[in-house]
Amino acid sequence: MEGIDYNELTLNEKLVDIRRVAKVVKGGRRFSFTALVVVGDGHGRVGAGLGRAKEIPEAIRKGGAIARKQLVSVAMKDGTIPYKFVAKSGAAKVLLKPAAPGTGLIAGGGVRVVLELAGITDILTKSQGTDNKINVVRATILGLSQIRDPQQILARRKSKPLGEETIG
Repeated sequence: MEGIDYNELTLNEKLVDIRRVAKVVKGGRRFSFTALVVVGDGHGRVGAGLGRAKEIPEAIRKGGAIARKQLVSVAMKDGTIPYKFVAKSGAAKVLLKPAAPGTGLIAGGGVRVVLELAGITDILTKSQGTDNKINVVRATILGLSQIRDPQQILARRKSKPLGEETIG
């Protein structure tokens, strides 16, 4: 997405979910596995990948490689996010709300793993809609990537000359 060079980072990797998928063919079923892997450096960079393969270790390896290629930067302020945000992916809806220092990481399931690996220490979250881990993780990463630093937003607003605002 943003072109972050993952070779220079020390990334931690966590397996969130493994699923066995069956394809029905003539003569029986063919099984394969999907592994949802989240990687992060603990300093504002996180990514997720879904690896598919005939064997579990290979699916995990592929998921990690995909996650490394899809790293996003997270705008953080004192171990939390700057403002409240709601993100959606499929039927998953994740509410991310900043919290005071010392609150801790109030999150469950896939949301917690993503926030831990991103390095966020104080946040309140609520996962609504589906409990599908893949969509919950995607919604969380999408939300974190769309949050901007308020100073950057303010600087952009001030830099636009009057009369040149774009509509839409």
